[in-house]
Amino acid sequence: MTTVEIGLGLQSDKRAGDYARLARRAEEHGFDVLSVFGDLMYQPPIFPLLEMAAATERVRLGAACLNPYSAAPYEVAGQLAALDLASHGRAYLGLARGTWLGAVGIAQPRPLTALAEAVEVVYRLLAGDAGGYEGEMFRLAPGTRLRYPVHRARPPLLLGAWGPKGAALAGRIADEIKVGGSANPAMVGVIRERVAAGAAAAGRDPGEVGVVLGAVTVVDVDGAAARARARSEVAMYLAVVADLDPTVEIPADLLGRVKELVDDGRDEAAGRLIPDDLLDLFAFSGDPEQVAAQAQALIDAGAHRVEFGTPHGLTDDRGVELLGTEVLPLLNRAPRRAAVSMGDAPSS
Repeated sequence: MTTVEIGLGLQSDKRAGDYARLARRAEEHGFDVLSVFGDLMYQPPIFPLLEMAAATERVRLGAACLNPYSAAPYEVAGQLAALDLASHGRAYLGLARGTWLGAVGIAQPRPLTALAEAVEVVYRLLAGDAGGYEGEMFRLAPGTRLRYPVHRARPPLLLGAWGPKGAALAGRIADEIKVGGSANPAMVGVIRERVAAGAAAAGRDPGEVGVVLGAVTVVDVDGAAARARARSEVAMYLAVVADLDPTVEIPADLLGRVKELVDDGRDEAAGRLIPDDLLDLFAFSGDPEQVAAQAQALIDAGAHRVEFGTPHGLTDDRGVELLGTEVLPLLNRAPRRAAVSMGDAPSS
């Protein structure tokens, strides 16, 4: 039985060289996974991921997440193959339906079909299957194949999802499911139940699917300053994720006021409206002991991986340093269930 993984999630808004520096420090401190967000209008994740692959030797790497609407499945396969080659087999495939794509005129019809078929196309291409594929949304003509070598036919799959249908899909086909934007231990059990429905339909053990929770993280020895920064960060997406958590009831007038202030560019004012108990459900924040206690609650609830998201601290470097030296040593990472095997042999 392996230990629970601890990951670091990075926003792709940094200068060349910053990613390598942060990745090296994270690996030295004992992090297991480094993810790069695929958020709209930020740098494409493949750039920081390739830089981090060259700077590390052990950590798993992946985008969390790409989507099949703005990146065609053959392009996703190419980026995944490149990262897996560059990292010598440490890449994972992260996919989700995506958010805010309407801002760039991209529709998102039939997301479950799009995700399932995209996964099928990606793995067929990586496996060298030239037999063709006719899906409802994506296709491969017979004879279509990648024209370059790949390291593995099936790097592990992470699906980003909150809802019952997305979690059931993960139960059928994924190695991990990520609930992005949540630090709520109650969501672990909710997601486990939703994954189990899909796993049963596919004849799988639901314990084969690791549950990952990740959220905004701000840690500092000045816990009050860290929580103030976290409030501003959380305010920007609270209206998006709050309605997805069935265990939380938030007054509609509070959400409305937060959204109104964020839309007006007043993130700090919006953050000040968020009470402590609500903040703790959607962010890791405070001094190292507070952040460790929040992460431990997720581990105790059965999470397979806890991911500390951007901005990590009052500065990136200080946040990564405190997470590695002050938070990780406080965690008891013994899992409550058998962990998922995330390895795969190289393809021939």
